Amino acid sequence: MELVTGTLEKLHEGTVWAEGPVWIPQSQSVRWSDIPNNRILEFNPASGRTREYATAVEYTNGRTLDHDGSVVQCSHGRRRVERDHDGVVSSIVDSFGDHRLNSPNDVVVAKDGTVWFTDPPYGILPGTVEGHEGEQEYGGCYVFRFDPAARELSPVVTDLVHPNGLAFSPDESLLYVADTAGPGRGVPFRIAAYPVKDGRCGEGSTFVELEDGRASDGFRVDVEGRVWTSAGPSVRVYAPDGGLLAAVDVPERVSNLCFGGPDGRDLYITATTSLYRLRTATQDAARR
Repeated sequence: MELVTGTLEKLHEGTVWAEGPVWIPQSQSVRWSDIPNNRILEFNPASGRTREYATAVEYTNGRTLDHDGSVVQCSHGRRRVERDHDGVVSSIVDSFGDHRLNSPNDVVVAKDGTVWFTDPPYGILPGTVEGHEGEQEYGGCYVFRFDPAARELSPVVTDLVHPNGLAFSPDESLLYVADTAGPGRGVPFRIAAYPVKDGRCGEGSTFVELEDGRASDGFRVDVEGRVWTSAGPSVRVYAPDGGLLAAVDVPERVSNLCFGGPDGRDLYITATTSLYRLRTATQDAARR
């Protein structure tokens, strides 16, 4: 099966570090962040135009849709996961016990409504342009599960150095998590896979290890369980068994991606200064 059916198109340029794309069905547009410029942008395919959705947003990063259509997003500046409901932004969770979170980076919502997110330190590092310098108050970088009904936050993955992108397999029996700490911190760039049962993660294993300094920053899983991931200046597609199925070169370093468009088969790619689009033959496993 040919997974990529179109050529790469540049839709917008002018960001410093583009990140966190999500398709908004209500407005039929893709929303993403220009993190260092502290703003959120939206591209409308029907008009071909990009607008500033919001400014002074406290360095938002990854985002996803909740079941009600509102956007759940990560804020480096506020050190929290928050909800944007028609432009009204409110906190979902901002602390682990008595300690502030680091700088939530990417987020997914499970079928049961629980919110799973990664919490590396990128928004609080010395000299950061993606947040505000600060301390790692709980002493680690975890993947968390937040239960909105019980108002309960639980660490589910604690053995990664800098957990970053994350996504579920189609049946949510596996949680994939990228570690972007890299060889400089003694670990490879990789995606790990964790078995999930009753809201908890079992022991993880390496799903794929990337080479040549290519980090898997953000990714999505399609309806057949294939992982579509950023990989340096490219997008790669991996089979459920970790085999490489496809690779598409991109002129810039890729940060993240999402499926969208009227039929869900357009892949929107955030890559440093630009937003790109690629036509595919599949859809996001989490498409609702």
